[in-house]
Amino acid sequence: MMRTHYAGDLRADHVGERVALCGWVDSRRDHGGIVFLDLRDARGLAQVVIDPESLPGAHNLRSEWVLRVEGVIRPRPDGTVNPDLPTGEVELAVDALEVISEAETLPIPIDDRSEVDEALRLRYRFVDLRRPRMQANLRLRSRLALAIRRSMEDQGFVDVQTPTLTRSTPEGARDFLVPSRKQPGTFYALPQSPQLFKQLLMVAGVDRYYQIATCWRDEDLRADRAPEFVQLDAEASFVDEQDVMTFIEEAVGAAIEEITGARPPEIPRMSWSESMTRFGSDKPDTRFGLELQDLSAVFASSEFRAFGGKAVVGLRVPEAGGTSRSRLDAWTDRAKALGGGGLVWMRVQEAELDSPVAKFLSADEIGALRQHLGVEAGDLALLVADDERHRAQTVLGGLRVEIATELGLRPERLDDPLALVWVTDFPLFEGEQDGVLVPAHHPFTAPHVDDVELLATDPLAARSRAFDLVVNGIELGSGSVRVHDRALQQRLFAMIGIDADEAQARFGFLLDAFRYGVPPHAGFAFGLDRLAMVLAGEQSLRDVIAFPKSQSGSDALTGAPAAVDDGQLRDLGLRLIPPKD
Repeated sequence: MMRTHYAGDLRADHVGERVALCGWVDSRRDHGGIVFLDLRDARGLAQVVIDPESLPGAHNLRSEWVLRVEGVIRPRPDGTVNPDLPTGEVELAVDALEVISEAETLPIPIDDRSEVDEALRLRYRFVDLRRPRMQANLRLRSRLALAIRRSMEDQGFVDVQTPTLTRSTPEGARDFLVPSRKQPGTFYALPQSPQLFKQLLMVAGVDRYYQIATCWRDEDLRADRAPEFVQLDAEASFVDEQDVMTFIEEAVGAAIEEITGARPPEIPRMSWSESMTRFGSDKPDTRFGLELQDLSAVFASSEFRAFGGKAVVGLRVPEAGGTSRSRLDAWTDRAKALGGGGLVWMRVQEAELDSPVAKFLSADEIGALRQHLGVEAGDLALLVADDERHRAQTVLGGLRVEIATELGLRPERLDDPLALVWVTDFPLFEGEQDGVLVPAHHPFTAPHVDDVELLATDPLAARSRAFDLVVNGIELGSGSVRVHDRALQQRLFAMIGIDADEAQARFGFLLDAFRYGVPPHAGFAFGLDRLAMVLAGEQSLRDVIAFPKSQSGSDALTGAPAAVDDGQLRDLGLRLIPPKD
């Protein structure tokens, strides 16, 4: 056999056994003519001991060489046991050695103590993945996927694979397009999600579907976004939003328990409106305070023009009254960058407020402000005013997170602790542009049952039957009850500017399926990458994906995307337009 055991599995129970190990030289030490190696494989390290007199060439071994060694397991001598290593009680006395391959000096260090430029890590990803942290992340991700599969199967869901070459559909981001060779001038699209196919599976009577699906979105990258990502995708018939949240809560709970050893408590729920009012965000981080307060009523009749008649929101920052003017100015500039008109700050003192605007406020307004925010001497009050309440909330909500991070009020690790929350009752539309409503979700999302009449009278006030799962300020996934009525689906298409002819051309296969008996259905999808990132305590998706794209969307390892030759373009009926200067 090439090997009989893994190095990381060796224990005191193996003493006296003859074993064969294969792996990489993690480190090498010479002591009195005896060579000690730490041999590393996928499961850990084991110390091997080589006598160069019996095995010439042992002194030539170097880090990251790949070896096969044979010998007998023995206890380590007294005083040399390593309690920090699972294999630290034993060592392998080598009597047979084979150098499988040598290694040049590595382009990057692989110990977890070294900080390495990410561009270099991605260029040499096959080396970077040797690091213990990265190995642990890949195994964590594998365990997550297995726990999720088990949970979905136990709940009666059927794993069905849907196409990865489909047609372009509007789902909030640009599609990756794939030209067709056999139908020149036409294109497939890589799916942003299996949305339409899973709805068709409900029409087909599958009842409960899931898959761990790879999806693609051609959008700008962020730390928690990637152009190619993996998600749990699920759909069920004859269910409502409560049922789907129960399914998903069970799957997420099983995944978290697999990694942490403890299942999270029942996940609390709040409406989108409450989330915006309290946190200024539809993906709230609830692990720390600094909740927003609506102060509009306090300043409804204020003579201070910046406040009077506007939506005013504020928050209390405890014991931050000593914040420097330079930092306050920086926060003001940040509020403007987030889309606000500015930021009003007030250092709270026993008898008065230290603020450039204090002289414009009446004693009654100051008293009401103190009461509503609950501020005390030594605190800092921050206020944002705007004609639009949503914008005021969003600006101060964004500042809330950044200020909490800056002041050390927000936990540094994403997994410490885990605070999950369901956000429900999102708006159906997010605004209007050029006389056409802009959907807040994909156009297959059903309106709230109590708000259907608002579609004719006040559509911007209509709620949807959409819901998100949020963990520590990160949107883990989204779901909704789907439209299952053909006439209502066509009506919603028309409201967002898709007329009957266009709807039939783009979605005729779905609308036609609705003619033949469609059950009410609902579904959800959450990012496996994102959940792995949180549970691993990483700050970037790229650290839990084996071969990720860089921040620019390129692959530093393979050089993708890359040019193709003229013959390939001719086969596809394509000609490239030279880029503009």
